[in-house]
Amino acid sequence: MAHRCVHGYISGRVQGVGFRQSTASMADSLGLSGWVRNVADGRVELLFEGDDSAVQQMATWLETGPRAARVASVELQEHAWQGIAGFVVRP
Repeated sequence: MAHRCVHGYISGRVQGVGFRQSTASMADSLGLSGWVRNVADGRVELLFEGDDSAVQQMATWLETGPRAARVASVELQEHAWQGIAGFVVRP
């Protein structure tokens, strides 16, 4: 089974709409590890890793995010495996 780690930024109306909490919930349901946080410029930054299929499902979900969000762009790049346990919402 292939594993991947992805780091990226989501822009649009993604702060104040439950994006981080919804991302953490989706990551947990997919068995992914990593973190998500708001960035001062209005974007959301995240890193997630796990099974290739689950990583792809998360990447697809990020294109729309939670109901109240309006995603303008998703910028994801492959990243070195971190070996993180669990998924957390960072301040």
